[in-house]
Parts: sequence; C-alpha cells; structure tokens
Amino acid sequence: MMLKLFKENIRIALGSIRTQLLRTVLTVMIIAIGITALVSILTVVSALENTISSDFASMGANTFNIKQYENTTRNRGGDERVIINPIISYPEAVAFKNKYTYPFTETSLSFTATSAAEVKYEATKTDPENSILGVDEYFMTNSGLETSAGRNFTSFDIDNNAYVCVVGSDFEKGLLKDVNPIDKTIAIRGAKFKVIGVLKEKGSTFGNNQDLRVLIPIQLARSLFTAPNINYTVSVMVGKKELLEQALDNATSTMRRVRKLSPVKDNNFGVVRSDDLINRILGITKYLGLASWLIGIITVLGSSIALMNIMIVSVTERTREIGVRKALGAKKTTIAIQFFIETLLIGQMGGLVGIIFGILIGFGIATAMDFAFVIPWGAIMAAFITSFIVAIASGLYPAIKAAVLDPIEALRYE
Repeated sequence: MMLKLFKENIRIALGSIRTQLLRTVLTVMIIAIGITALVSILTVVSALENTISSDFASMGANTFNIKQYENTTRNRGGDERVIINPIISYPEAVAFKNKYTYPFTETSLSFTATSAAEVKYEATKTDPENSILGVDEYFMTNSGLETSAGRNFTSFDIDNNAYVCVVGSDFEKGLLKDVNPIDKTIAIRGAKFKVIGVLKEKGSTFGNNQDLRVLIPIQLARSLFTAPNINYTVSVMVGKKELLEQALDNATSTMRRVRKLSPVKDNNFGVVRSDDLINRILGITKYLGLASWLIGIITVLGSSIALMNIMIVSVTERTREIGVRKALGAKKTTIAIQFFIETLLIGQMGGLVGIIFGILIGFGIATAMDFAFVIPWGAIMAAFITSFIVAIASGLYPAIKAAVLDPIEALRYE
C-alpha cells in the first residue's frame, strides 16, 4: 500500500513538473550551477592530489634525501631570517657514504650537472633543454625509476667510468625516433656515450619535464661539467620500513660528524623524507578543497532560496487544487508528501545535471593542466547529499504550507 502511494505521489509530482516545464528547467539549472561549482573544483583538486601522489610516490616511502636545505627560512623570536647552509660538496657526500653503514640501506650520490644541455646523434641535435645528471648505480633504484628498454647502471659501469648513459623517454620520440635507441651513440659536450637504457615515461611535474634527461656516471659528469660549488644530493633507501626512523636519525648524526658540528649547533643541512614532501604538498591542496566547499555552499544557498520560492509560488497557484483534494478526503500528510516529493525530484535533477557538468568541466581542466584525472566519487556523493539537503530545506516550508490550508478557503481561492 505504501509503495503504491509513493508511486502515485511520484506520478503526480512528474505531472506537475511537466505542466511548469520552463520554471522547472530554470530551477534545475540554478541548483545545477551550485553543484557544478562544487563538483568541478573537487574534481580538479582530486586530480591534482592524484598527480602529486603519482609523481612523488616514485621516490619510495622508505627513502630520504640529505640536501642543502629543508626549509629556507626559520622564525626566531618573531623575526624571520634567511638560513644560509653550505652546499653538500663531493668530499662531504663521499665521506657520508663511507661512514654511513646502517643495516639494510643503500646510499646514492647524484647531482644535476646542467638543465640546458644539447645532445647530438649523428647529424641531428636537440634544443639545449636537456638535463644531465651524474649518478651512481643506486640512483635509479632509490629514485623509483625504471627502464622501458635496456638496463640500469652496474657497479662496473660506475667504478670504471664507462661511457654509457640512460636517457629519458622523450628521446624515443625525438632524437632517437624511428631507431632502436639501445646501443646507439649520442654526444654530450663532445663526449660520446652508448645508450644502455630508456627510462619509463614520467611526464612533467610543475613545468619540469622529467623525460628530457640523460643519466651518466657521476665521475664522468664531474669531469665534463666543472662548474664551481656543485651541490650534491645524498639519497638513502631503507630496505625495511620499520627501520626508517632509526636509519634517518643515524644519517643525521653521521652528517653532523661529517660537518664537524658541535652538539649545541643546529643542523646546517636538510633531511627530507619523500613521504613528508608528499604530505606537505597535499596539505596545501586541502585549502583548495575547503575553498571549493565554501564556493559551493554559497551557491547552493542561493539555489535553495530559489527552489523554496518556486515551491511557494506553486503552492499558491495550486491552492484550489489542494482544496479539491482535501474535499475528496486527502489527509494533511498526503498533501505535504506530494509537494515534498516534487521538491526532492527537482533537487535531485539539479544535482544530477550539476554532477555531469562538474565532472566534464573538471576533466577538461585536469586534461588541460596535465593532471591525472580520477573519477571523484567523494565529490559525487557530496553533490548528491548536498542536493538532497537543499531539497529538504527548500521543500519543508512549502509542503507544510500546503498541508495546513483550510479546504473551504482553498476552494473559494481564485
């Protein structure tokens, strides 16, 4: 009986919606605008978070880096001052690697020799936009890099300064297009290197193309690129996750010994965990999510006012119809439920349209900004719940107003 009554109420609500089609469409669009704003922003934020997680997850959750800086500024007594840390020189990096013997760890040394190198293959050359990195045999493993073809460096390659290199995936689309890049010879600053591997595609992170880079043995990079004050990065991968904290503490004390820091002095270097970096950046995106909710709530508030106004007008226009129904024996609850269901239908229509438009707009923005798009299930659920709450808040007063109308006065209404 209840199901039959519910179906009848839906049929009556749909009939009423059809008779006021233009007004219903305008109301649905007003609600959809608010939901679209909410869903599209949440979709872009989800895509951004997914991109950041994918880009930095390659560094491995059990990896930390020792760099020149962790934070560039520090507050002291309310005054902000710039911290100037010395660079990590090659002797310091080597000394750390020799002294750091914590179990289940692998230490890698690397540096960026240049970000504007020209690479040649036979008679063809690239634009000067390639990054050259000097690395050792542990760099790729510690950085989470994999090859799509060929192999990684071996200890023999590094110890014997073999003229071999691993190139980024863009070289297969450009300089080494239409040929098998493995065992081909490329030239960097006049030195010839045999390609032994091609990295899997990584894409661009914050405008930095990670597929336009060439990895070469660290000693060869030091001999080819002799700029003063080269800053080295020390990367440590811990084989067992439960030992990460102890390994990090041990690395900090080892680096302090390398730099001969007294116990009362602060660290003049930075120790950055890869997962900390991810969490810091994702923390920023939370503010974007809060902003999207604020925008969505403001817009949805306007939508709910518009929907309530439409339903109040509908009650006024259908006063005589309500009187006839009451005269035929309709209860107050029946009248209230009929108007309430009509409001819910309009609200859910607006929510559905808003979700579709929101996802499409979010997908377009994510694609244009080269973010990794994911279906925002959280945003979809939030939109459905929001549109449901809007419908309840907007339909409650008109439904009660319709239910309490006096049938005699309603029948006399013109």
